[in-house]
Amino acid sequence: MKITRFGVSVPDELLERFDRIIKEKGYVNRSEAIRDMMRDFIVRHEWEEGDREVAGTITIVYNHDEADVVKELLDLQHDYVDEIISSLHVHMDEHNCLEVVVVKGKATRIKEIAERLISLKGVKHGKLVMTTTGRELV
Repeated sequence: MKITRFGVSVPDELLERFDRIIKEKGYVNRSEAIRDMMRDFIVRHEWEEGDREVAGTITIVYNHDEADVVKELLDLQHDYVDEIISSLHVHMDEHNCLEVVVVKGKATRIKEIAERLISLKGVKHGKLVMTTTGRELV
């Protein structure tokens, strides 16, 4: 793979803060940190485009005693069998469960799944973590 060097002009204070943070996070050098930032920028753009194949996880915490939440969760997962790759169910205590749903598909469809899961009655908290399939990322 060909590597290109380029220069960036930034205020001293910004560079000092950046250097402190990348040191805290364990980056070997600025180039590694900047490459990660660029990859993140590209992944976010893939999600914004909506028609690209993306991957992610939807994590929800819910009260399994709440009405029909368990049945609705299962039904919803069956509605999206092509996009839902896997799920992990964890009993947090006698009432609360954590579910992690691994998804892959068109960004618009994945966002739709997340919104439907997170908005179910009985879901206390939910979060979509967006990432990439990695196919087109260097």
